[in-house]
Amino acid sequence: MQTEIVPPGILPPVITSFATLAPRYDVVLCDVWGVLHNGVVAAAAASDALIRARAAGATVILVSNAPRPRDGVAKILDGFGVPRAAYDTIVTSGMVTNRLLAGHAGARFWHLGPERDLGIYDGLDLAFAELDAAELIVCTGLFDDTVETPADYADRLAAARARNLPFICANPDIVVERGGDLVWCAGALAEAYAALGGDVVFCGKPHRPIYEAALATARELRGAETPASRVVAIGDALRTDLAGALGVGIDCLFVAAGIHAGELGLEHGAEVDPKALARLLADGPGQPTAVTTRLVW
Repeated sequence: MQTEIVPPGILPPVITSFATLAPRYDVVLCDVWGVLHNGVVAAAAASDALIRARAAGATVILVSNAPRPRDGVAKILDGFGVPRAAYDTIVTSGMVTNRLLAGHAGARFWHLGPERDLGIYDGLDLAFAELDAAELIVCTGLFDDTVETPADYADRLAAARARNLPFICANPDIVVERGGDLVWCAGALAEAYAALGGDVVFCGKPHRPIYEAALATARELRGAETPASRVVAIGDALRTDLAGALGVGIDCLFVAAGIHAGELGLEHGAEVDPKALARLLADGPGQPTAVTTRLVW
């Protein structure tokens, strides 16, 4: 399929097929939510594109801000119908958080987030505590992201800040798409705490530790270091996927019909409008290597 580019010299290439870009890369670091599924249904064409990339020799590592262990994310993907043949392995912000917390043996912590994320603490020597008795906060999200907003946590965050509690954010996403709706994530609470002057540690994209973990995993799988020029990140969020890729010096394929679909007018199957894309990128962290509406081969 012919690559479509609009307009040259002003915007990054807008491509209709990953096949035109894939031969440049040996390692693909692919986002999950917004690329492989939207929280309700899987994107079969995206899985097919990754399967074909692997068949051509690429190593595909899913890099997710999910505050859960690798196996938990794999089971979720199974439920959506994302085939395991689409990826070699998964690296999550939950895994990075778990490794960080291993250095806080015996600490009393307040878990801020839903019970479904408790697997993040597997194998750790930590003690659950209420906020007023905690030594640190670990945030995986809102307790109920279907009805709550960050404003509901103002008093608790202020109380934590008054005690100078460290705040570990296991999912730096501000919002995520769920079936066309946007729901609040842990990153929104972390940003609110940071705005109060609180000490926040972010464990996922766009921050370096999760990329270091992903690239170390690629090195183990491939048996050698892969030059940065042969690595591409695929994602739908400027703040996390694009900023993270730029921060570690690798290319990025931006998937437009994800979290920014509303801003780009793509909710109903339209294609990328150059003017809308230019406006969006003008407020972003930089330019992606290329843009595609949806990940397809």
